[in-house]
Amino acid sequence: MGLSTTLGVPQADAVPRHVAIIMDGNGRWATQRFLPRVAGHKKGVDAVRAVVEACAVRGIEYLTLFAFSSENWRRPAEEVSLLMRLFVHALEREVTRLARNGIKLKVVGDIEAFEPRLRELIADVEARTRDNDRLTLTIAANYGGRWDILQATRRLLAARPELAARPELLDESALAPYLAMAYAPEPDLFIRTGGEQRISNFLIWQLAYTELYFTDCYWPDFDAAQLDLACQSYRGRERRFGRTSAQVRAQAAPHVSNGS
Repeated sequence: MGLSTTLGVPQADAVPRHVAIIMDGNGRWATQRFLPRVAGHKKGVDAVRAVVEACAVRGIEYLTLFAFSSENWRRPAEEVSLLMRLFVHALEREVTRLARNGIKLKVVGDIEAFEPRLRELIADVEARTRDNDRLTLTIAANYGGRWDILQATRRLLAARPELAARPELLDESALAPYLAMAYAPEPDLFIRTGGEQRISNFLIWQLAYTELYFTDCYWPDFDAAQLDLACQSYRGRERRFGRTSAQVRAQAAPHVSNGS
């Protein structure tokens, strides 16, 4: 796991190490074209493939995609069922491509709510790609940021029951290993497509110091060029992590030797 941005100052590189994306606008993309919403979701799967490949080429190490939130169960049952079928189909279709291209797949969220076939597929794809190290692709499915913090707290207390009686011993470093994405550094860049400007219960612990980028582009139209625009915006940000601009500039200045 990378350094916590509230406990220390991580290295800020020109290329974000970890990009997290809310893939929004599939339904509206379809509606604008007088197509059923299913067409937008299917087109969105194609956009996932393109963005995964673009991240790998650009040296991004972690890509996290918000595929299905814990609140998405509120959508019409027919659409939820469709999304589940698309998830199954995408896993079946993409596992060989992921393995061949050195991409590790992980799924985070409360997957116990999914049907057995989907859970089996998730376990199989994770197992087949676990040794890949070119890019870690995380799919957040039936995931919510508040759920993540609650489940981490429960797991921590189960492992260290003495903390219930000694709450002063509980700190960030104790809780962090139990978060769903403890294996990844905190995101450097968050992208939300579709024009909305909120994080919608996504990685609310991990986004503490993440640079936020919002675009009107609907997810089915998001491609390598759109990713480059987001990364260009990211490179123009001053990542202070609580410091002053003068401190950031001083740290970035080349060291000058006073003698030989």
